[in-house]
Amino acid sequence: MSDIFTLKRRSSPLLLSQPHAGIEIPASIERRIAEPAKARPDTDWHIDRLYSDMAETLEATVLTARYSRYVIDLNRDPDGVSLYPGQSVTELCPTTLFDNSPLYLGGEEPGEEEIETRRGVFWQPYHDALLEEIDRIKEMHGYVLLYDCHSIRSVLPRFFDGRLPTLNLGTGNGISADPLMMRRVENIASASPYSHALNGRFKGGYITRHYGDPANNIHALQMELAQADYMEEVLPFTYLPAKAEILQPTLQLILETMLDWGRRQPM
Repeated sequence: MSDIFTLKRRSSPLLLSQPHAGIEIPASIERRIAEPAKARPDTDWHIDRLYSDMAETLEATVLTARYSRYVIDLNRDPDGVSLYPGQSVTELCPTTLFDNSPLYLGGEEPGEEEIETRRGVFWQPYHDALLEEIDRIKEMHGYVLLYDCHSIRSVLPRFFDGRLPTLNLGTGNGISADPLMMRRVENIASASPYSHALNGRFKGGYITRHYGDPANNIHALQMELAQADYMEEVLPFTYLPAKAEILQPTLQLILETMLDWGRRQPM
């Protein structure tokens, strides 16, 4: 077992990545961060719980980060290249919270040497495990369905105007997954009780864009959920089972649709 992530290895072509579910922060970093950051408000709260039962039912492998995105963002380019040029984004090692307030106490931000160390200690092992699972699943099935699980507060003026749709599907503007599969997935989203967007404000992060390779039978989709539809968005960030149970069938149907599409493809 790794200290950096948890891995539940299963047998289907479906691989769920959960890079922002972690809440651990080493003491050497936590003592340097501002008080509001200690509540980890920008965590993809309860994502592991939300998907747990359906992942087991569908025999999906699940890779979940243990450490907070405040330590390092596993869904950012390791060289610090912006995913959304010209728009407000957080860095590989974030220095601000999503509300744009400082993450660190004055003068305590990590320098280049510390960022490089964090990249080796926290970022690389997660991506090594992710690539290993992609290779394993592809060897088993001939294709991989990579589903990157995310969530965010439904109202965040720094990143988008108004209320975010519930289901935000991202494929890097179509580069990371087969268009026919995505049409079928979007049809499920359209028929659901929830609002949705495809390649809207969230087009998929580094994981989706880097590992998605439809020509090589690796199809990657990022799902960014509005947290208001399954939890409380303010402290103590409580999971709301009644809301989650309404949302989960739509998410499971999306995963089932991906699996059904995959089974019908000639390999």
